[in-house]
Amino acid sequence: MNRVHFVGAGPGAPDLITLRGKTLLERAGVIIYAGSLVNPALLEYAQETCEIHNSAEMTLDEVIRVMAAAAEKGKETVRLHTGDPSIYGAIREQMDRLRALNIGYDICPGVSSFCAAAAALEAEYTLPGVSQTLIITRAEGRTAVPEGEQLAALAGHRATMVLFLSAGMLDKVSRELIAGGLPPETPAAIVYKASWPEERVFRGTLGNLSTLGDVEKTALVVVGNILGDDYELSRLYASDFTTGFREGQP
Repeated sequence: MNRVHFVGAGPGAPDLITLRGKTLLERAGVIIYAGSLVNPALLEYAQETCEIHNSAEMTLDEVIRVMAAAAEKGKETVRLHTGDPSIYGAIREQMDRLRALNIGYDICPGVSSFCAAAAALEAEYTLPGVSQTLIITRAEGRTAVPEGEQLAALAGHRATMVLFLSAGMLDKVSRELIAGGLPPETPAAIVYKASWPEERVFRGTLGNLSTLGDVEKTALVVVGNILGDDYELSRLYASDFTTGFREGQP
Protein backbone atom coordinates (compact mmCIF):
# COMPACT_ATOMS: atom_id res chain seq x y z
CA MET A 1 0.00 0.00 0.00
CA ASN A 2 1.80 3.13 -1.24
CA ARG A 3 0.82 5.46 1.57
CA VAL A 4 2.72 8.07 3.53
CA HIS A 5 2.64 7.53 7.29
CA PHE A 6 3.32 10.57 9.46
CA VAL A 7 4.79 8.96 12.57
CA GLY A 8 5.50 10.55 15.94
CA ALA A 9 8.96 9.39 16.99
CA GLY A 10 8.40 10.20 20.65
CA PRO A 11 10.57 12.51 22.75
CA GLY A 12 13.88 10.78 22.10
CA ALA A 13 14.28 7.44 23.85
CA PRO A 14 13.90 4.74 21.16
CA ASP A 15 11.59 2.66 23.35
CA LEU A 16 9.15 5.56 23.72
CA ILE A 17 7.94 5.28 20.13
CA THR A 18 4.51 3.63 19.91
CA LEU A 19 4.17 -0.01 18.88
CA ARG A 20 2.37 1.13 15.74
CA GLY A 21 5.12 3.60 14.91
CA LYS A 22 7.79 0.93 15.33
CA THR A 23 5.86 -1.46 13.06
CA LEU A 24 5.55 1.21 10.37
CA LEU A 25 9.29 1.92 10.55
CA GLU A 26 10.07 -1.79 10.22
CA ARG A 27 8.10 -2.19 7.02
CA ALA A 28 8.83 1.17 5.37
CA GLY A 29 10.53 1.31 1.99
CA VAL A 30 11.40 4.99 2.48
CA ILE A 31 11.97 6.96 5.68
CA ILE A 32 12.22 10.74 5.80
CA TYR A 33 13.23 11.77 9.31
CA ALA A 34 13.73 15.09 11.05
CA GLY A 35 17.46 14.70 11.51
CA SER A 36 17.91 17.77 13.67
CA LEU A 37 15.60 16.39 16.36
CA VAL A 38 14.84 12.68 15.96
CA ASN A 39 17.09 10.21 17.73
CA PRO A 40 18.97 8.36 14.92
CA ALA A 41 18.80 5.18 17.01
CA LEU A 42 15.20 4.85 15.79
CA LEU A 43 16.52 4.21 12.30
CA GLU A 44 17.83 0.87 13.53
CA TYR A 45 14.26 -0.40 13.23
CA ALA A 46 14.43 0.12 9.45
CA GLN A 47 15.07 -2.63 6.89
CA GLU A 48 18.56 -2.79 5.39
CA THR A 49 17.11 -1.95 1.98
CA CYS A 50 15.16 1.08 3.25
CA GLU A 51 15.90 4.40 1.55
CA ILE A 52 16.57 7.01 4.25
CA HIS A 53 16.50 10.81 3.89
CA ASN A 54 17.31 13.53 6.43
CA SER A 55 14.72 16.28 6.11
CA ALA A 56 16.94 18.75 7.98
CA GLU A 57 18.83 19.09 4.69
CA MET A 58 15.71 19.26 2.49
CA THR A 59 13.10 21.80 1.41
CA LEU A 60 9.36 21.08 1.38
CA ASP A 61 9.47 20.55 -2.40
CA GLU A 62 12.29 18.02 -2.04
CA VAL A 63 10.41 16.13 0.69
CA ILE A 64 7.30 15.92 -1.48
CA ARG A 65 9.30 14.75 -4.49
CA VAL A 66 10.73 11.85 -2.47
CA MET A 67 7.24 10.92 -1.25
CA ALA A 68 5.81 11.08 -4.77
CA ALA A 69 8.63 8.96 -6.19
CA ALA A 70 8.09 6.35 -3.49
CA ALA A 71 4.36 6.26 -4.20
CA GLU A 72 5.08 5.83 -7.91
CA LYS A 73 7.18 2.77 -7.07
CA GLY A 74 4.54 1.37 -4.73
CA LYS A 75 6.62 1.91 -1.60
CA GLU A 76 5.40 2.91 1.83
CA THR A 77 6.95 6.07 3.23
CA VAL A 78 7.35 6.96 6.89
CA ARG A 79 7.68 10.68 7.58
CA LEU A 80 9.27 10.53 11.03
CA HIS A 81 8.65 13.61 13.15
CA THR A 82 9.92 14.26 16.66
CA GLY A 83 7.48 13.90 19.56
CA ASP A 84 3.93 14.04 18.30
CA PRO A 85 3.60 15.36 14.74
CA SER A 86 0.64 17.59 15.62
CA ILE A 87 2.81 19.94 17.71
CA TYR A 88 5.18 22.13 15.68
CA GLY A 89 5.43 19.32 13.14
CA ALA A 90 4.70 21.34 9.97
CA ILE A 91 2.58 18.43 8.72
CA ARG A 92 -0.43 20.39 7.41
CA GLU A 93 1.52 21.75 4.45
CA GLN A 94 2.76 18.26 3.60
CA MET A 95 -0.70 16.71 3.83
CA ASP A 96 -2.18 19.40 1.59
CA ARG A 97 0.45 18.72 -1.06
CA LEU A 98 -0.09 14.95 -0.84
CA ARG A 99 -3.85 15.41 -1.15
CA ALA A 100 -3.35 17.50 -4.28
CA LEU A 101 -1.24 14.66 -5.73
CA ASN A 102 -3.83 12.01 -4.74
CA ILE A 103 -1.31 10.28 -2.49
CA GLY A 104 -2.87 8.67 0.58
CA TYR A 105 -1.56 9.33 4.05
CA ASP A 106 -2.32 8.70 7.71
CA ILE A 107 -1.01 9.86 11.08
CA CYS A 108 0.45 7.79 13.90
CA PRO A 109 0.51 9.88 17.11
CA GLY A 110 3.53 9.93 19.36
CA VAL A 111 4.56 10.82 22.91
CA SER A 112 5.30 14.54 22.93
CA SER A 113 8.38 15.94 24.61
CA PHE A 114 6.17 18.00 26.92
CA CYS A 115 4.99 14.69 28.41
CA ALA A 116 8.58 13.49 28.80
CA ALA A 117 9.49 16.82 30.40
CA ALA A 118 6.78 16.32 33.04
CA ALA A 119 8.21 12.88 33.75
CA ALA A 120 11.71 14.30 34.10
CA LEU A 121 10.39 16.96 36.48
CA GLU A 122 8.22 14.45 38.35
CA ALA A 123 5.48 17.03 37.83
CA GLU A 124 1.72 17.07 37.28
CA TYR A 125 0.71 19.89 34.95
CA THR A 126 -2.88 20.04 36.24
CA LEU A 127 -2.64 20.21 40.04
CA PRO A 128 -5.95 20.81 41.88
CA GLY A 129 -6.15 24.30 43.31
CA VAL A 130 -3.11 25.43 41.31
CA SER A 131 -3.74 25.02 37.59
CA GLN A 132 -6.23 23.07 35.52
CA THR A 133 -5.01 24.47 32.21
CA LEU A 134 -1.87 23.79 30.21
CA ILE A 135 -0.70 26.31 27.63
CA ILE A 136 1.68 24.96 24.98
CA THR A 137 3.31 27.80 23.11
CA ARG A 138 6.61 29.37 22.09
CA ALA A 139 8.32 32.73 22.24
CA GLU A 140 8.06 34.95 19.20
CA GLY A 141 11.29 34.90 17.25
CA ARG A 142 12.01 34.93 13.51
CA THR A 143 8.60 33.35 13.06
CA ALA A 144 5.79 35.52 14.37
CA VAL A 145 2.94 34.34 16.57
CA PRO A 146 -0.70 35.35 15.94
CA GLU A 147 -1.93 38.53 17.57
CA GLY A 148 -3.02 37.90 21.14
CA GLU A 149 -0.67 34.94 21.59
CA GLN A 150 2.34 36.92 22.75
CA LEU A 151 3.74 35.62 26.03
CA ALA A 152 2.69 38.71 27.98
CA ALA A 153 -0.93 38.12 26.96
CA LEU A 154 -0.83 34.41 27.82
CA ALA A 155 0.77 35.10 31.21
CA GLY A 156 -2.47 36.66 32.39
CA HIS A 157 -4.10 33.23 32.56
CA ARG A 158 -1.70 32.14 35.33
CA ALA A 159 -1.91 28.62 33.86
CA THR A 160 0.91 26.09 33.54
CA MET A 161 3.01 26.94 30.51
CA VAL A 162 5.32 24.79 28.40
CA LEU A 163 7.39 26.65 25.83
CA PHE A 164 8.84 24.90 22.82
CA LEU A 165 11.52 26.44 20.58
CA SER A 166 12.34 29.10 23.17
CA ALA A 167 15.43 27.94 25.06
CA GLY A 168 17.59 30.36 23.07
CA MET A 169 15.44 33.35 24.14
CA LEU A 170 15.30 32.97 27.92
CA ASP A 171 15.78 36.69 28.65
CA LYS A 172 12.86 37.48 26.36
CA VAL A 173 10.70 34.73 27.89
CA SER A 174 11.36 35.95 31.43
CA ARG A 175 10.87 39.61 30.57
CA GLU A 176 7.59 39.12 28.69
CA LEU A 177 5.99 36.73 31.20
CA ILE A 178 6.82 39.07 34.08
CA ALA A 179 5.46 42.02 32.08
CA GLY A 180 2.27 40.00 31.63
CA GLY A 181 1.78 39.70 35.36
CA LEU A 182 3.61 36.57 36.49
CA PRO A 183 5.69 37.24 39.62
CA PRO A 184 9.47 36.84 39.24
CA GLU A 185 9.37 34.17 41.97
CA THR A 186 7.11 31.92 39.88
CA PRO A 187 8.78 28.47 39.71
CA ALA A 188 10.36 27.64 36.35
CA ALA A 189 12.47 24.88 34.87
CA ILE A 190 14.37 23.94 31.74
CA VAL A 191 14.37 20.33 30.59
CA TYR A 192 17.09 19.51 28.09
CA LYS A 193 16.60 16.45 25.85
CA ALA A 194 13.85 14.87 27.91
CA SER A 195 14.15 11.04 27.90
CA TRP A 196 17.52 11.05 26.11
CA PRO A 197 20.65 9.74 27.90
CA GLU A 198 21.85 13.37 27.96
CA GLU A 199 18.71 14.58 29.76
CA ARG A 200 19.31 17.43 32.19
CA VAL A 201 16.91 19.38 34.40
CA PHE A 202 17.51 22.93 35.63
CA ARG A 203 15.17 24.41 38.25
CA GLY A 204 14.75 27.97 39.43
CA THR A 205 12.35 30.86 39.07
CA LEU A 206 11.07 33.03 36.28
CA GLY A 207 13.29 35.83 37.55
CA ASN A 208 16.51 33.84 37.16
CA LEU A 209 15.42 31.75 34.17
CA SER A 210 18.19 33.00 31.89
CA THR A 211 20.87 31.78 34.32
CA LEU A 212 19.55 28.26 34.86
CA GLY A 213 21.27 26.31 32.11
CA ASP A 214 23.57 26.84 29.18
CA VAL A 215 21.32 25.24 26.54
CA GLU A 216 19.76 26.76 23.46
CA LYS A 217 18.20 23.87 21.56
CA THR A 218 16.28 20.64 22.18
CA ALA A 219 14.98 21.95 25.49
CA LEU A 220 11.59 22.89 26.91
CA VAL A 221 10.82 25.71 29.33
CA VAL A 222 8.19 24.96 31.98
CA VAL A 223 6.69 27.78 34.03
CA GLY A 224 4.06 27.62 36.74
CA ASN A 225 3.18 27.09 40.36
CA ILE A 226 2.68 23.37 39.71
CA LEU A 227 6.46 23.23 40.21
CA GLY A 228 5.98 24.50 43.76
CA ASP A 229 4.97 22.65 46.91
CA ASP A 230 1.38 23.83 47.53
CA TYR A 231 -1.68 22.13 46.05
CA GLU A 232 -5.03 20.60 46.98
CA LEU A 233 -5.72 16.87 47.14
CA SER A 234 -7.80 15.46 44.31
CA ARG A 235 -11.52 15.28 45.10
CA LEU A 236 -11.76 12.07 43.06
CA TYR A 237 -10.10 10.07 45.82
CA ALA A 238 -11.54 11.96 48.80
CA SER A 239 -13.45 9.70 51.21
CA ASP A 240 -16.53 11.98 51.15
CA PHE A 241 -16.71 12.18 47.35
CA THR A 242 -19.30 10.02 45.62
CA THR A 243 -18.45 8.59 42.20
CA GLY A 244 -20.08 6.10 39.86
CA PHE A 245 -18.03 3.37 41.54
CA ARG A 246 -18.30 4.11 45.27
CA GLU A 247 -20.43 6.03 47.76
CA GLY A 248 -18.80 8.88 49.62
CA GLN A 249 -18.70 8.63 53.40
CA PRO A 250 -19.67 11.63 55.56
